Amino acid sequence: MVDPPVERRRPPRSRAARAAPFALVVAFGLTVGVTLVGLDSEKATPPHGARRAASTTKTTAPASTTTAAAPTTTTLPSSARTMSRESTITGNISPKSIVASGTGLFFAQNMMYQHTVTVYDRGGQLVKTIPDSVRLADFGFPEHAGEYQGAPVETAFAPASRYAYVSNYSMYGPGFGHPGDDTCSPSMNIDQSYLYRIDVVSLAIDRVIAVGSVPKFVAVTPDDRYVLASNWCSYDLSVVDTRSNTEIKRIPLGAYPRGIAVDPGSRTAYVAVMGTSDVAKLDLATFDVGWIRNVGSGPRHVVVDPVGRYLYVTLNAENRVAKIDLATDEVVARVSTGTEPRSMTIAADGLSLYVVNYGSGTVSKLRTSDMSVLQTVPTNAHPIGITYDALIGKVWVACYSGSIVVFHDA
Repeated sequence: MVDPPVERRRPPRSRAARAAPFALVVAFGLTVGVTLVGLDSEKATPPHGARRAASTTKTTAPASTTTAAAPTTTTLPSSARTMSRESTITGNISPKSIVASGTGLFFAQNMMYQHTVTVYDRGGQLVKTIPDSVRLADFGFPEHAGEYQGAPVETAFAPASRYAYVSNYSMYGPGFGHPGDDTCSPSMNIDQSYLYRIDVVSLAIDRVIAVGSVPKFVAVTPDDRYVLASNWCSYDLSVVDTRSNTEIKRIPLGAYPRGIAVDPGSRTAYVAVMGTSDVAKLDLATFDVGWIRNVGSGPRHVVVDPVGRYLYVTLNAENRVAKIDLATDEVVARVSTGTEPRSMTIAADGLSLYVVNYGSGTVSKLRTSDMSVLQTVPTNAHPIGITYDALIGKVWVACYSGSIVVFHDA
């Protein structure tokens, strides 16, 4: 019996009525008994009582508590630096994630509450608000006439940063009437969803790609050959060919696949399967699946170090982070960081790991060599996404309560 993962966002909504056990059928035909304990929906009450945004979204400049400093580089090892809070970005946002392009842009995904991706420069200024509205028929889906909206969850950039790929939790419009939730299974026939490709030059959606039900995390292989999307409700992984912009493979993984990381050589993808205690290993040449077993309870997010030696995994259900030696696939350390560790990012030198603790409202900075906690700093409520600016060593944190907090690590 496994407990389903907790994917809360903002102030939790009670789900006591869902506390009874029931069975979920995983994609490859196994039955998994699940006990629900205080599970909160991915579609919980939006921040500040806001309703889902209408299809027309205005571009609104963010408010910032301070003026961001001009970009500066540092030569100190990341583990010798100290994080300090620099600025806070607000506005019409409810960011589930924040991702750096590597070329000075930062994409925040605002789910179905704002129906936008907001793009910022290194100074924290709003560059553009990209609505998630599309005409699916214009992108090769003639069965869906009219205008549709998505719900942007995560973004991944192609290696040259020319394109960003955005996962949409659900689609909204005619023909889509069965959206997903935190508790779901393939047998429930949840609506399939789509990835958007955004041209980073024009900051416009230029491709729409069909994937599985409730795609959460998305990753691009370093060789720019594949885009990978973890489908929460269909219990599988979509493999998208970047040349044809179509799904070429659907790989069953089990209950609630979430975070994805790819080794620097584009040989292996690692997928956290949050309804288990395991991490899947996908051979990108053969698409065979192996497993790293018994990593810990509720593995949610994974990060591989810059040289591909170690894998780091947040264990959302046990409030710890695991370090795995990829030479042996063994867990070599587990450390407590805070309540409900969600997402991570790693410094460019691989010496520091930054972890957001959703329940604690903090970011923990770890020294990767011994997994000791170097620093814990407060954020705004419900930090859930995080990214690292490799050029100047800044850490951006998406807080689901409606803000982005920027820290200087110097």
